[in-house]
Parts: sequence; structure tokens; C-alpha cells
Amino acid sequence: MKKLILIFFISHLSFSSNAQEKKSKNAKHNIEVNGNCELCKKRIEKAAFSVPGVKSATWNPDEKVLHLIVNEEKTSDLEVQKAVAKAGHDTKEVKATDEAYKNLHSCCSYDRN
Repeated sequence: MKKLILIFFISHLSFSSNAQEKKSKNAKHNIEVNGNCELCKKRIEKAAFSVPGVKSATWNPDEKVLHLIVNEEKTSDLEVQKAVAKAGHDTKEVKATDEAYKNLHSCCSYDRN
């Protein structure tokens, strides 16, 4: 009988500890994105939100950083960078094509190093 109670107690503890562990699938990322103005802001954020799994996307023109919250089970920051580059804006890891860059409005033309 004591063994049965001990087994019950140990299994109960094991299930309780597993239930308390909750892994977060949402992660914050900050990505440098080239751009200049409010038109860039709208375009960059729209491109980021076009990626399934993006929960939040805010680009700041002064710091040129895209602040993201993404569901890592659905996407990665690299996928967001690809979408932003497709819209014409370079990131540190993914460069926009020359054609996408040329399609930007004249005020959105940034210095491509």
C-alpha cells in the first residue's frame, strides 16, 4: 500500500511540474531596415505583416529598426527580412533587388552601402 501511495505521489508531482512549464512561442526581434520616411514605415510594416506568424511590427524611421513579435512556430525573422527586401528595403542579412529598390518613391531612396 505504501508503494502505491508513493507511486501516486511521484507521478502527481511529475504531471504538476510539466503543466507549469510553458514555453513561449512568441519572440521579440529587432531588425535593422534601411528607409527614410513615413511612406517607408507603412511599406515596411505592411511587408512584415504579410508574413504569417507576425504578431507585431513597428518600424522607427529615426533608429531604422523594425521591432517584431513573431510566433516562432510559424515564421522566423529571416522570413520577415525576405518580405521586407521584396518590398524594396535592405536589411542586414537580405538585400532588396535593384528592381525593387528602383520602384521606391524618390523620397524613399536611401543610401545603399
